[in-house]
Amino acid sequence: MKTSTPEKFDNGLVQLPPWFKQPLPDTDQVHSMKKLFRSSGLHTVCESAHCPNMGACWGAGVATFMILGGTCTRACRFCAVPAGRPDILDPYEPEHLALTIQKLKLRYVVITSVARDDLEDEGAGHFAATIRAIRALTPEVKIEVLIPDFSAKEESLKVLSDVVPEVVGHNIETVRRLSVHIRPQALHDRSLSVLQRFHQLNPSIFVKSSFMVGLGETQEEITELMRELLDAGCQILTIGQYLAPTQMKRHLPVQRFVNPEEFERFRQIGKDMGFKYVESGPLVRSSYIAEKGYREALR
Repeated sequence: MKTSTPEKFDNGLVQLPPWFKQPLPDTDQVHSMKKLFRSSGLHTVCESAHCPNMGACWGAGVATFMILGGTCTRACRFCAVPAGRPDILDPYEPEHLALTIQKLKLRYVVITSVARDDLEDEGAGHFAATIRAIRALTPEVKIEVLIPDFSAKEESLKVLSDVVPEVVGHNIETVRRLSVHIRPQALHDRSLSVLQRFHQLNPSIFVKSSFMVGLGETQEEITELMRELLDAGCQILTIGQYLAPTQMKRHLPVQRFVNPEEFERFRQIGKDMGFKYVESGPLVRSSYIAEKGYREALR
C-alpha cells in the first residue's frame, strides 16, 4: 500500500502530509456557533473528538451534536473523548438540542453520544426522546444518529428503531485483527450484529458505518472488512485517516498516512461491491458531509 511515513517535529508531534491542508474557516461563524452551544449546555463531537473538519463544518453552519454528556464509560485507544465517571443525565437535553437546531435553521442533523454502559438501556431512550423533540419543533429536519453498540441489547435497538431516524450509524472503526487492541471494550462481531439488526428491524432506515486506516491494517483486511459490513446490511460507508488525538500512551500512534489516490481506490472498491454510497478520503470522518451520503443513498 502506497503511503507516507509519519515524520516528527522536535517536540514529538507528527508532521501531516500536504494533502491535509485546508482553507481558513469563517472565525465569526465558528465563534457564534460555539457561543450558542455553550449557552445551551450542549456538547459537539466536533470539539470532543478533535475533528480536523471542525472549522470547515462550523464555518458552513454544520455540526454533529453529542448527547448523554461529555464523558464516556469506555476508553478506546483512538478516541479523544474523555473517559471516566459519566455525567448526570440531563432530562432537558432533548428540548435544548431541538431548540438549538431550530435556531440554526438546519435541514439535516447528526446526533451521536458517548458510551453510557452505566445506564440500563445505555442511552437508547434518550436518543429516542431527542429525535421526538426535534421532530416536534422541526418535522422537516432529517436525522442521522451515530450510536454506541448498546451492548447489542434487543430492547435498546428496538427503542431507537421505532422512532425511525433516516440513518442509523454505528462505527466498526478498524479491521477485525486490530479491533481488540484499539477498542478493548467493544467486540467486532457485536458491532456487525448491531448493524445487521437495525437493517432487519426497519429496512427503510439506512444503515451506516465507518472505519479508519493508518493503524497497521493490510489491503486484504480492508477489503474483508468492507465485505463484512456489506453482508451485515451496511449501505453507507465512510473511510478516513486515523490521526492520534494526543501523544499520550493511551492513544495509538499513526503507523502510516494513506494518500488520496489510495482512498479513491477504497471508494471504488466499495462502489463496485454494492454500497449505496462511499465517502473515502484523508479528512473524512463518520459525519463528514453526512447529508450528501443520505441523499445519494436515496437514489
